[in-house]
Amino acid sequence: MAIGAGDLAIATLSAEKPRVTSASDTPGAAALSSNLRGALWMLASAACFTAMTTLVKYLGGDYPAALQAFYRQLAGFVILVPMIIRRRSAAFATRRPGILFFRAGAGTLANILSFYAYQKMPLADGNALSFTRTLWVVPLAAFVLRERVGPLRLVAALVGFLGVLVMVRPGAGAHLAIGLPAVAMLASSLLYALTITGMKVVTRDTASSVLLVWSAALGMLLALPGAFIAWRWPTPLDLALLFAMGGIGTLNQWCYIKGMAIGDATAMAPIDYVRLVFATMVGLALFHEVPGVWTLAGASIVVASTLVITWREAQLARRPFATGTKA
Repeated sequence: MAIGAGDLAIATLSAEKPRVTSASDTPGAAALSSNLRGALWMLASAACFTAMTTLVKYLGGDYPAALQAFYRQLAGFVILVPMIIRRRSAAFATRRPGILFFRAGAGTLANILSFYAYQKMPLADGNALSFTRTLWVVPLAAFVLRERVGPLRLVAALVGFLGVLVMVRPGAGAHLAIGLPAVAMLASSLLYALTITGMKVVTRDTASSVLLVWSAALGMLLALPGAFIAWRWPTPLDLALLFAMGGIGTLNQWCYIKGMAIGDATAMAPIDYVRLVFATMVGLALFHEVPGVWTLAGASIVVASTLVITWREAQLARRPFATGTKA
């Protein structure tokens, strides 16, 4: 995830907790207001994510993915330094260092793979394949967390992976016209899903801010060897752009967390897919990338599947609360 996309799921778990409203609240008014405010944060998150991936692609000709990932982690760590100084040892307090090491390693590798994919493939294609992170969480929840996965989520995940096959376009005969960048993005999504799965375990007794600090500090250190191999000194302008990329990526995370925390998860999740529209527009305007019919069709299937999974997760999260309220 280093501060990566995998850590964004922290907000989703927080958002699934039911909100407590007073009897004086006007029915529907408060929910409408919170969802509207959440939607604005989600739109800002989508814009930041698009800006970050645009810089990744723009700088990709001179700076390999491993080097970009290091600067991404470095910028995130610098942003967290004031909090680390203020909280000192409490910023790293945890009983599960092993899981945090694993999450940092998986997140760092996921960042490198996703950056490589964004550099080598159209932005719209990369964004569409990145949404498979939600699909990977379903089998991981069953096999790693031993969660019971119902038929609805299982079918939605299978249909979503069918959409992936549509996006990578069946070629001549029975062969798939799938390239290394697409494989890298799918592997990145799987690694991000692993970080989410690990997060669901560690957040039982560890604050989310501690997860961010560990991810930032370890991610920076773990990204250093790959950056050293591909090292080149950036020009002052490129250095500013690299740090801007990292800062915007962290801002994207903050906006996503705010949006998911303020609005209902089922209402906010569809707005996140606006970044697919943004990526298509930027790809067309700056890089002359025209998404094909197969990409649009497959992306539609993946988006629909992940929305069904998100809706079902929210329903399951509310059920215990509703039962307790009735009792």
